Amino acid sequence: MGRTPNVDDELMHARLAEVFRANGYAGASLSDLSRATGLQRASLYHRFPDGKPAMAAAVLTSMESHFGEIFELLASEPDTAEGVAEMARRMALVYRDGRMACVLDTMTLIGAPPEIRAHAARLARAWLQAMAGAAVRAGAAEQDAERRARAALVRIEGALVVARVLDDPSVFEQVLGELPDLLAR
Repeated sequence: MGRTPNVDDELMHARLAEVFRANGYAGASLSDLSRATGLQRASLYHRFPDGKPAMAAAVLTSMESHFGEIFELLASEPDTAEGVAEMARRMALVYRDGRMACVLDTMTLIGAPPEIRAHAARLARAWLQAMAGAAVRAGAAEQDAERRARAALVRIEGALVVARVLDDPSVFEQVLGELPDLLAR
């Protein structure tokens, strides 16, 4: 019997995320997930005994950790506009300049279990809260800051869709470039 390949968690979660981004939760087959990770199904189940729901949860938890580092910039950078600009630069890397779907979107398509949808919603709310916090730090009233954060998230997510559909990453780049004015003016 062959040895199970050693794949670290970060790489494993990135590979699983690619499948969920491309196919959504329901469309991500165990064969696709196995192929993407280079692990046999048995090895995947050894690593994720609860199967696909555990894989999806691990992807979202990994994103939560990664995004948490990005969101921290919004609270810690003395120059709020620069913190927002750095968040935008890092989001450009996460989404490959608009060439990748948002896993928060694809993970919540029809067929996703309620706990996965709820996990994605928690991450989206954390993103909104971090952006609203930056807007408050820049001088916005709380209600206006929440409105700006929602507008920013809608623009980011919409730009991801439009950039992919039109194969034009400049749409995403433009939206990211506008975020400092939207959140920190």
